[in-house]
Amino acid sequence: MPRIAPEDGLTKFQRYREARRRKGMKLLRVWVPDPAAPGFQAEARRQAALLRDAPEEAEALRFIEGAADWPEP
Repeated sequence: MPRIAPEDGLTKFQRYREARRRKGMKLLRVWVPDPAAPGFQAEARRQAALLRDAPEEAEALRFIEGAADWPEP
């Protein structure tokens, strides 16, 4: 059975994205470090060592703890 193109001319993904936009959502794409990449673990350890015992570390941990205790709706 032949497929019939939708009258709006949009693909399934375009319709999905448009529906999300109408609901006030915005598509966001983010590049993040690949933990399988060579050197990732060494760089993570290097950055963690820079923060160890720094005031920023304590601040970040307080924020994480507060977020974890956030009440459910």
